[in-house]
Amino acid sequence: MAPTDETAEVDQQASPLGTTPPARPPSGADAGQARMPRWLPRAMVLALSLVAVFQLGNWAFHQLIGLLLNVLIAFFLALAIEPAVSWMASKGLRRGFATFLVFFGVLVVAAGFVTLLGSMLAGQIIRMIEGFPEYLDSVISWINTTFHTELKRVDIQEGLLRSDWLQRYVQNSATGVLDVSTQVLGGLFRLLTIALFSFYFAADGPRLRRALCSVLPPARQAEVLRAWEIAVDKTGGYLYSRGLMALISGIAHYILLEYLGVNYAPVLAVWVGLVSQFIPTIGTYLAGALPMLIAFTVNPWYALWVLIFVVIYQQFENYVLQPKLTAKTVDVHPAVAFGSVIAGTALLGAVGALIAIPAVATLQAFLGAYVRRYDVTDDPRVHGHRKRTPGNILARVRRLLEPKREPERKLEPGRKLEPEPENGS
Repeated sequence: MAPTDETAEVDQQASPLGTTPPARPPSGADAGQARMPRWLPRAMVLALSLVAVFQLGNWAFHQLIGLLLNVLIAFFLALAIEPAVSWMASKGLRRGFATFLVFFGVLVVAAGFVTLLGSMLAGQIIRMIEGFPEYLDSVISWINTTFHTELKRVDIQEGLLRSDWLQRYVQNSATGVLDVSTQVLGGLFRLLTIALFSFYFAADGPRLRRALCSVLPPARQAEVLRAWEIAVDKTGGYLYSRGLMALISGIAHYILLEYLGVNYAPVLAVWVGLVSQFIPTIGTYLAGALPMLIAFTVNPWYALWVLIFVVIYQQFENYVLQPKLTAKTVDVHPAVAFGSVIAGTALLGAVGALIAIPAVATLQAFLGAYVRRYDVTDDPRVHGHRKRTPGNILARVRRLLEPKREPERKLEPGRKLEPEPENGS
């Protein structure tokens, strides 16, 4: 039988060693099976869409971070004034009018404090400017007497006025006035925003709660309302307890400053009361710095008396006054409060420092309602007392001091004691 053309081609392509011939190129049907899967383009589009949405959300969050912080501050302020607004509303007043009365009272107190503090600072600055020539004369006289120089105040004043440093300072101050005014306007706008949001949160509190609960199932609604009530109690309790302690602290420091004859005693007392209570842990020492400085201008010994009084009053407040006033409102351990303030400052700056303690108190109370607790056994170790056997320490000391003795060799009955072999035997 004669070979065909196809068999001849196969024979020519076959390897003499009997190996497999090279595969043919895939046909049209095989090429269609090796194409890209249909789901892959959709997955790529979905991934790119998610990345774009994330980038857009990240950009929007960084652009709106200031507004979100203002809303957070306004929410905590609304929680703080909620008890007063609810009490006025229970007496027959409308919530909007009750909220307006509370805000008006806070505004009057803040404006009065700022006015008094500004007048005090302005008076001190004017007094320093008026007494500066006399102070400069005393310094020049001391330098001339000590170092045998012939300095004159007129020459020093002319040198300062003609110095390049003073001219550059004046130019920089003039250019910085615009920046300061911009910051002041920005701060006023921020205060107005916070006040507006907090007013609406407090006036429309019931409506806000109904709107929030309307999108939740009944079981979740009870938990949200319970958390809201705990937040109101803790935040309001924190504010009112701090306000009462600020009043007591202000009265105590006012009595001391008035007795010492320090100027602006009422304003300094208000300053100490507010700063010492609303800046946790170190607020008392920061607040006492300004009265000490003013008292030092009257008599250096008065500054020492103020320092001693601040330290003593801080101990009285920590161990006597604060536990009684905050036992039923914000019962937070001082270490936890200090740590929460540091964490809040690291996260949100000054805003976090202000809202850290009420936020931690709210979280602690909310978790305490769901954490199961058990009775503690009556064990001395619970109270910090370790069980010790009488004479145990003395026995240990004796064992350490006594010289070590070799153990005695016991004899079996009917057996003699053999001498120990010498070394090398």
